[in-house]
Amino acid sequence: MQKTLFFLLFFVIAHAASSQLVSDSVLIEGHYRTFHFLKPAQPKASLLFVLHGSGGNGRRMRNGAQKLEAIAPAENILMVYPDGYKNYWNECRKTAQSAANREDINDNAFFEQMIAYFEKKFVADPQKVFAVGTSGGGHMAYKLALTMPEKFRAITALIANLPDTNNMDCAEKRMAIPVMIVNGTADRTNPYAGGEVLTNGISLGFVRSTDRTFRYWYELAGYKGAPKMEALPDTDPTDGRTIEKYTYKAPGKPEVTLLKVINGEHNSPRDIDVHLEAWAFFKRQMVE
Repeated sequence: MQKTLFFLLFFVIAHAASSQLVSDSVLIEGHYRTFHFLKPAQPKASLLFVLHGSGGNGRRMRNGAQKLEAIAPAENILMVYPDGYKNYWNECRKTAQSAANREDINDNAFFEQMIAYFEKKFVADPQKVFAVGTSGGGHMAYKLALTMPEKFRAITALIANLPDTNNMDCAEKRMAIPVMIVNGTADRTNPYAGGEVLTNGISLGFVRSTDRTFRYWYELAGYKGAPKMEALPDTDPTDGRTIEKYTYKAPGKPEVTLLKVINGEHNSPRDIDVHLEAWAFFKRQMVE
């Protein structure tokens, strides 16, 4: 009995040690930019950036990704939680009033250096680099796909729409990559039908509707006609939400998927774990 307890305790301690968060920084144009990560199980890991929303930080972002963290060792995922500049990203909304936008912080250089850092130190696979972002982090994920798509295998944006055309200040490379969007129809912060985004008393400008955002990505990938639609299982009937999945997928083209959360607000639905769903989407892109 004592021997069994000893080995159980050893396993718990070893698991906790293996999932310990490590922090580091890189110097970008006079600013030390910080990030936090979990070491991968093996070399050639998939590199997954998990991006916090406006006003947040990388450490707090872990709270919503615990189920993905639990499978990260078995899936050999190197999970990274970067910190935005003064808690915000310099994404593509030109009228955003955050310091990151006003000071024109070079977030592209930040991600380029982090990718190089993990390739050098942990032999992360440069062909398996992904980003999943929530709210303002979703906007940063869009920016990565718009401005440095050659560095990313796929992205997922949660509760975020593309900036409207008169609020877009990114130079778009217009290179199609796989994109998944998860948006709620009752979201008042990131309006499903488009409009102004207000958060923490700061205006971040106007965004397109979710339908226009979805269309941008699937037309860029060369799709026409209607997507495949399916209703996801309503695993939590008490929350008043259901999810419809719309997918464009064809050989030789990037997958583009929308999860439309009916009655969903500016948070995560309970019917699915959004980070596990993002990882399942990313895995599909690695077997194409």
